[in-house]
Amino acid sequence: MARIGGRGYRRWWVWLAGVGGLLVTASVLYAGVQLARGGLDAVSAAGLLGLPLGVAGLLIAVVGLRRPPEGDLAQLARVWASTLAEQVKEDGQRQWRQLIGDDTQRINLTFSLRPEPGRAAVAPAGAGRLFEGTPTLPDVASYYRHTCPHRLVVTGAAGAGKSVLALELMLALIEGRGEGDLVPVRLSLAEWNTAIPLSAWLNRHLVDVYDWPAKMAGELVRQRLVLPVLDGLDEMDPTAPDGTPSPDAPRAQAALDALNAYQNGRAAGPVILTCRTRHYEALRSRTRLLDAARIDIDHVTPSTAHAYLLQRAPDPARWQPVLEALDGDPTGTLATSMSTPWRLSLAATVYAHHGDPSDLLRHATPADLDDYLLARFVPAATALHPRPRRPYTAVDVHRWMAYLAAYLNTSFPAPGSPTGAGTNPHTDLVLHQLWPLAGARRVRAADVVLTTLAVLLPLLAWASNVPLLVPILLAVWAGFIASRASVAVPVRLPRGGLRTTTGCRDVAFGLAFGPAAGLMLGLAFGFMLGLWSGLALGLWFGIVLGLAAGLAYGLAGTIGREPSSARPREVIRSELLRGLAYGIAFALMLGLMFGLAFGLGGFTFGVTAGLMYGFVGVPSGRRYLVFVLCSRGKLPWRVGVFLDWACAAGLLRFSGAAYQFRHRELQQWLARHPCPPPV
Repeated sequence: MARIGGRGYRRWWVWLAGVGGLLVTASVLYAGVQLARGGLDAVSAAGLLGLPLGVAGLLIAVVGLRRPPEGDLAQLARVWASTLAEQVKEDGQRQWRQLIGDDTQRINLTFSLRPEPGRAAVAPAGAGRLFEGTPTLPDVASYYRHTCPHRLVVTGAAGAGKSVLALELMLALIEGRGEGDLVPVRLSLAEWNTAIPLSAWLNRHLVDVYDWPAKMAGELVRQRLVLPVLDGLDEMDPTAPDGTPSPDAPRAQAALDALNAYQNGRAAGPVILTCRTRHYEALRSRTRLLDAARIDIDHVTPSTAHAYLLQRAPDPARWQPVLEALDGDPTGTLATSMSTPWRLSLAATVYAHHGDPSDLLRHATPADLDDYLLARFVPAATALHPRPRRPYTAVDVHRWMAYLAAYLNTSFPAPGSPTGAGTNPHTDLVLHQLWPLAGARRVRAADVVLTTLAVLLPLLAWASNVPLLVPILLAVWAGFIASRASVAVPVRLPRGGLRTTTGCRDVAFGLAFGPAAGLMLGLAFGFMLGLWSGLALGLWFGIVLGLAAGLAYGLAGTIGREPSSARPREVIRSELLRGLAYGIAFALMLGLMFGLAFGLGGFTFGVTAGLMYGFVGVPSGRRYLVFVLCSRGKLPWRVGVFLDWACAAGLLRFSGAAYQFRHRELQQWLARHPCPPPV
């Protein structure tokens, strides 16, 4: 990703343009003042005025060279799509392994075509299977490729494997992708503000999750090279207390209307959509996805469940009573409960190494068996994936997970829904958006106090040299900025390190370009300072300051390694690294500036003030740190480390730059049980 123009790479060009513009302005101002005073002859004035014209021409030429020729955009977009496909494949493989329980054994799900009355796509067969297809029973990738138009709705019961099928389809399409084929990108419909057009949402997703430049992402979407894989139509609106779908479902209705209007030229736009069967049936009475083939995932048969448990079990003899019950009573409680991949995975995890699987036979209803398995899932996952140092206890893991689940199940205003349309729970845990979890007012108040003190204390140490009103006003201004309810999206640093050729090139680029750009900035600042203090002193001061700042920023822009796809914890970590790097840069800059003017005391003040700027200048990272402080006792200190571990343990899963519970049933059960039940 470092070479496709991420945010960090683009900042160099923004900085260059800003410095060039400042230099042009400073030279024009200086020439104007000197001409007004009569201090320049005609030749000197002409030479000085030629500087802004030369800089402006250079900037125009650079911008023109960076702009791709219009005729080549289609070819460039196809090359970009190949890069995006590799990113999506890496991300999808990680999610796929988490969804199947961190194992290699898969259940070869089957599905059946559900005919729709009118406006339906032409499907290649009446049934199919997940993988290893045959001419009469094609695999899901072949099934989709031969569907015309390429619009597919995947329905099934809760836990039937809709997300697994969608991910399997995505990975198969990428592995068999030809030049110019679409790149499937998975998005969670629960997070879609339906007031935003689908194309704009796709564009924003590529920018936020995969760090693509907005223009390049927009071109990929405009060229229709992105295949939206939209997961969870049933999660867009709240359900009734008994779990039945909402009769209105305004956000889901708005999403279907937007998808029906989504086109690729004169044909219906390709899309893959997943939804629970009951919810889609309820929506069909008002609207449905037009020009689409609908497939419904079949229940897992007792024989398939038998084969899967036998493959997963390291000691098949322990499972013999369960296997006999599946074969002997295909319509009983056990077979009914084990008819979905989710519950099969639950049972295999709970009894992976310990316990007696025959306990599964002692429950009268599937609901009782579900509660029994869910109550033992967190302790089993914690025991199977112990943390190497300072292992988590099952009680703590349950309490922390329940705290997060209760937050997600809290009703929030539904984005994009009509006024009064209701509220909906969330599914995504995004680190820089978790701060309301500890109490929105409490976190904002703590942020205001800490930010104000961070600005005020260094300035008060220098209060004898400046009016007292100055530090007070600056601290009040910083506190006002910190009190805002919304924080900016974290900005990831382009990180290359010295371990790779690309990293060495990035570091060399930073060391060469940083001081050069800093020198331009210093000259501009020196010209402006020279209007009042003399040209020689101003230029000398500006050059020293610019070189120091440019060197610091050049190093700050090349720390570490930029991920090819966003990992949730890497995003917030990069934001905090950015604050540290920029704090060091400003400490060096302000330390030199005040040190030259006021000696050692000024240097000390400048360094302190610069480091404080690093804390204040990264709002999302700062707000996250304040949230961690306010969540003490309810969450672990290293929240991101815990969430990464929970993904490795199969309790959560990665979804782009967010975390999600592995299954919505687990999220809802934990929200209802804040304390671990007796096992």
